[in-house]
Amino acid sequence: MGEPNLLVRAGDLEVRLASGPREIEAAQALRYRVFFEEGGAVPDEASRRARRDICRFDEVCDHVLAIDRGSGAVVGAYRLLRGEVAQRGFGFYSAAEFEVGALIARHPGLNFMELGRSCVAEGYRSKRALETLWRGVWAYALAHRVDVMFGCASFPGADPERHAPALAALASQCAAEPEWRVSPCAHARSVEASSVAPHDLKAALRSLPPLVKGYLRLGARFGAQAVIDEAFAATDVFVVLRVADIQARYLQHFAPIAA
Repeated sequence: MGEPNLLVRAGDLEVRLASGPREIEAAQALRYRVFFEEGGAVPDEASRRARRDICRFDEVCDHVLAIDRGSGAVVGAYRLLRGEVAQRGFGFYSAAEFEVGALIARHPGLNFMELGRSCVAEGYRSKRALETLWRGVWAYALAHRVDVMFGCASFPGADPERHAPALAALASQCAAEPEWRVSPCAHARSVEASSVAPHDLKAALRSLPPLVKGYLRLGARFGAQAVIDEAFAATDVFVVLRVADIQARYLQHFAPIAA
């Protein structure tokens, strides 16, 4: 691939690309624990039997793993899908919920990359762990000259009313510009977030999931419509992050750390 397998080291964590099927299976097992056992998502028969989150996109994606250097356990994962790979394979995973093709068509010549299946094991869910994973993603994005990162950011639960203030905060304060907005697919069950800021904006922003907060700190923008993902018991919003818009104070912060 051109970039070294090891992306970064920080303290007791090492972030690198999965080197083969066994490490991808370890990531799938972690995802199963986080999404299905803890999060209430409903596995299909193959995933239930294997106790792994099995998905055909895993075959074509690259997998960024956070490894506990003491135990060797996979404690965090991100799945990355570059545009050129998506074109040769199954397309983008998030295109099942959002009109991703229309977004890409509006920006010819830009290099897009989808972020997905992000999770961190219980006991490692600190801000530092997520930021270390992001250092690995950033190193990968630099190596492949990515211009735009995008994907679905999930709120727990398939009831959007539960997250109405938080969704309104994103729609009113952090909405993507018109040329970067993405509509839900026609078949998706979607809801429109209020464009009026909630009465207690600070409380609404504090209630955002950690991953969404991380994207906000980087300078990401969000769609105003949420899609209900019944299978994963989640409420998804579209997130888009242009590399050129990543806030300058985070560029050095997320720069790769030499091994």
